[in-house]
Formats: sequence, C-alpha cells, structure tokens
Amino acid sequence: MFAPIATTSAPAAVGPYSQGMVTEQFVFTSGQIALHPETKTMPADIADQARQALANVRAVLEAAGSGLDKVVKVNIFLTDMDDFATVNAVYGTFFKTPYPARSCVAVAALPLGARIEIEAMAVKR
Repeated sequence: MFAPIATTSAPAAVGPYSQGMVTEQFVFTSGQIALHPETKTMPADIADQARQALANVRAVLEAAGSGLDKVVKVNIFLTDMDDFATVNAVYGTFFKTPYPARSCVAVAALPLGARIEIEAMAVKR
C-alpha cells in the first residue's frame, strides 16, 4: 500500500502529482524547488534557494513520519553547475554522516525559474 503526502509546510503541488508518496517502509518526495510555502516567493541567491528547497524536502519527509536523518538517496538538479560548491556547502549543514547517496545533474531549466530542485528517498521511522 502507498499513500500521498500532503502538508502545508511545503509548497502545494502545482500539477498532477503529490508532494510525495509513503509506503510501509519508504518515503519518496517529489522534487522541491525553493518556493516558500506561505509567501509563494523564491529567493534569488542560490544558497538561500538550496536552504529553502531542503527545508521543503524536510517538511514533506516529516509529514510522512520520516526525516532528513532517514534519507538514503538525494537527487539534486541545478541549472548552473557553477553553483555546485555553494549548494554542497548548504547541503552539508542539513545532513550528517553517514551521508545519503546523492546525484547532482545540470538541467536546462526548472519550474518557475528556480535554480535548484531537490528530491529525496528515505526510510520511514
């Protein structure tokens, strides 16, 4: 069995998808951009975008009964690989050892002009 995740602590889905899905053992978040869930604004600075995107991922995970400490895999999408070092520094403040497996790829564009999108897979608590 699986169920959709819905929380007001992260931006609502803007299309035919859920913020995430939870199974008996795993949580899968949809990609989260740096949209603030209350103000619907997005910072311009990449470090601030990374922080907000990770905060949104955390909110979806926590709504499903998991958390950043249970993440096993992260996918990061950047519109500019020159932002990698900055994003990596912010990322390191959200995760502790053992760090999750991770991929980071460059993409041509992201929704709403975002510079970063992050998705995660975690085990349930």
